[in-house]
Amino acid sequence: MITVDDVRRTTATLPRSSEAVVRDSIRFRVGRLVYAAFSRDETVMGVAFPKEERAAMVAAEPDKFALPRQSEMRFNWILVRLDAISYTELRELVIDGWRMCVPKSVGATVS
Repeated sequence: MITVDDVRRTTATLPRSSEAVVRDSIRFRVGRLVYAAFSRDETVMGVAFPKEERAAMVAAEPDKFALPRQSEMRFNWILVRLDAISYTELRELVIDGWRMCVPKSVGATVS
């Protein structure tokens, strides 16, 4: 299963990224924008994701992804079950979420 340390390995390479603990939940952000956040039990991670694409992602792989709760549907966010994804998938999701929060010129520096 993916752990917080796996995410830290990825976020450590991302410019402008920082980690914070808010209400007993680990979050990764750029400035004030959160691009990844763990559930308190660290089994699910929310990650920045285009609203327009998330329903298709959940429909295609419901064992891996879920929609956020109704009160969070207005945000660019998707939930990921950490026991169902690989490190490669995690890295791609985290980097893509981070890119949604940084200027394009900064996002282009990471591959």
